[in-house]
Amino acid sequence: MDEYARHQRVWRLLYPVIERYIRIKFNMRHEDLEVEGPVLLVPNHVNAWDPLLVATSLKHKQVYFVASEHLFRLGFVSSLLNWLVAPIPRRKASAGTDTVKACLRHLRAGHSVCLFAEGEQCWDGLNQHIVPATGKMVKSSGASLVTYRLEGAYLSKPRWAKGVRRGRVYGHPVRVYSPEELKTMSASEINAAIERDTFENAWERQRDWQQPYRGKKLAEGLERALYLCPRCKRLGTLKTYGDRIFCGCGFSLQYLPTGFFSPIDPFATIADWEAWQKQALHARDFVREGEALFSDEELTLTEIAPDHQEKPITRGSLRQYEDRLCCGEAVFPLADIRGMAPVQTYLLLLSCQDRYYQLRSENGANLRKYLEIWKETQ
Repeated sequence: MDEYARHQRVWRLLYPVIERYIRIKFNMRHEDLEVEGPVLLVPNHVNAWDPLLVATSLKHKQVYFVASEHLFRLGFVSSLLNWLVAPIPRRKASAGTDTVKACLRHLRAGHSVCLFAEGEQCWDGLNQHIVPATGKMVKSSGASLVTYRLEGAYLSKPRWAKGVRRGRVYGHPVRVYSPEELKTMSASEINAAIERDTFENAWERQRDWQQPYRGKKLAEGLERALYLCPRCKRLGTLKTYGDRIFCGCGFSLQYLPTGFFSPIDPFATIADWEAWQKQALHARDFVREGEALFSDEELTLTEIAPDHQEKPITRGSLRQYEDRLCCGEAVFPLADIRGMAPVQTYLLLLSCQDRYYQLRSENGANLRKYLEIWKETQ
């Protein structure tokens, strides 16, 4: 039995188990994908369960999912995943040329691929822009493009949250673009179509649905997404307990099962807070730490080799300056960093001078603020 035949057989065995499990755990409803031939499936990306949520619509089509490179550094688990479903590795914070080539090989061989073109899960319930090279890859693939939207999935398991909340999730194909239609579209038009079809505003939908997403300790983990207190304007002082997020200065909000804050002042939603903190960070409207803008303790820096092996470099504080990022004795000029991306909630990946690094917070520090400062240089 060749590898592709094995993956098809594995999918036929796994699908009933996955579909039932996801349907019960998330109160998930879905529409099946019914398209002949190879497809490039592009959904929105809202939580870590997205591949399984999308998979509920794939009863009749086995696909190869593009997955973050860190999943290939898990020893036996990685080997098992590769044997069962052979995900396509994607190095975040890098050009991703090898990933594109692997996707095209599959599509031209008649296989189907699922690509989360935004590159990472959203933090605030709003879509991010897709990777610009997506449209070009779609045009050259010769396959059909299928856009897909998950609705309600953000509030069921926000990226920052520690557990799943059971509420309401719906997944469905939005539109199928045939190879013939794609030939008449430019790469930028394809990108625009993908962003339009997959756009999801969790807060607008929730104002319509008013669906409670019930679980335990609803606010715990929010400090992984939110890093700036709106009252004292200090970084890294936010804490969570139960359904509340608060700061030592006396600021406090309750996170409701609907996902909204109470009271609604100064923010009704996480998206409102996110927009404010980004603006304040870029305006330097926060309490600084002397020469450094800000810092965090207990970071481990490793270099990731092409074979996914990790080489320890240093351990110490991570310090952000206007022109550089420092960890221990390692210095990364912002101008030399080619890419940067968070993984999970405690890892930050970066590419610098053709080398690939990982920063790991040992105490759960919020690393998103470092990404925002680097984006200013782009």
